[in-house]
Amino acid sequence: MYLCRMAPTLYSPFNPLNFSNRNCFLTGQVLSSEEEKIQVFPAWLMSRYNLADQPFKLLDESYATYKDLKLPCAASTNEQYIAPLENTIAEAFTQGYQAVKALDPMLLFQWAGKLLYGIVFNEIQAGIRQQHVSGEGFSMSQALIHKFSHLHLMLQSLNMPLVFDEFTPFSLFLFKVNNAENEFGYRDEINTLTFSLRIQDFGLIICLQDNGANARYHRDLYEQWQNRTLHPIQFEEMNARIFYSAFLFNKLPEYNVLPVGDEIYLEAMALRGMGGKPTFDMWQNKTYGQVLESFWKKWGFVLFEIIKNPEAPMSFLFKPDESVIDNSEIDLPL
Repeated sequence: MYLCRMAPTLYSPFNPLNFSNRNCFLTGQVLSSEEEKIQVFPAWLMSRYNLADQPFKLLDESYATYKDLKLPCAASTNEQYIAPLENTIAEAFTQGYQAVKALDPMLLFQWAGKLLYGIVFNEIQAGIRQQHVSGEGFSMSQALIHKFSHLHLMLQSLNMPLVFDEFTPFSLFLFKVNNAENEFGYRDEINTLTFSLRIQDFGLIICLQDNGANARYHRDLYEQWQNRTLHPIQFEEMNARIFYSAFLFNKLPEYNVLPVGDEIYLEAMALRGMGGKPTFDMWQNKTYGQVLESFWKKWGFVLFEIIKNPEAPMSFLFKPDESVIDNSEIDLPL
């Protein structure tokens, strides 16, 4: 007798939009209570850096605290999939750069993806509440739905036999950084799904939905710097370069979902554009300078100084002759 095995079923909260607290964010499982939740920023991270009551600014200009940001999650899902991931990441992050470097990059992608998706989830809930108060229906751009739904799809590699078929869905940059003690530097850009964290003795940047395009774009730069120790201002310059290129990335990656037996294969389609348009828009130094000004705010550099020479913006990575600047040559606070 032949038994036909059913392929596992993926969950999509975007079709239709379902961002209530009645369903598990990862599996869609109906929850026993709307209080069945996990923290977006894990308890170990909030405790280590005293974040729980710190303000967190949302896109509508309102503020929550870090501890206010939560995700509906079935207790069984948390116990089986989320908590083990958190434990692995917490242990590595506590040990520092070498332990983080030794991690499977997919674990870092899943962890950063869960955190950023959690922020997206809370932003969407806030948007729905706001529109409800004003009596309007909630709407979101198709481009954002496209990005967010694919991020959620890939997060299901935590709980599903999801196979990335000969592609990496993200770009990851890891640096050793001479950070100040108890430094907590976190940034994200929801529209480009870019994530950055600077703690302990390392800095981590991940572009979550680019199929490795930013890693290819910055390949030579990363090869020059990945084995050096950076001053924090150098890491923030890297941050600015990568966040800006993520903004310039002009493709919306598409995927084929192929159930094969007990597994689900995710196949990346070629990054194509209209009329052979390049993968990245043209780099503009003035716009990059504005990004860099934001990332260098701690050190007080302003746009006028940064782009005094419009052809060669200010840099703490490279000297005018393009040789590298060692972190020991930089006389600035950490």
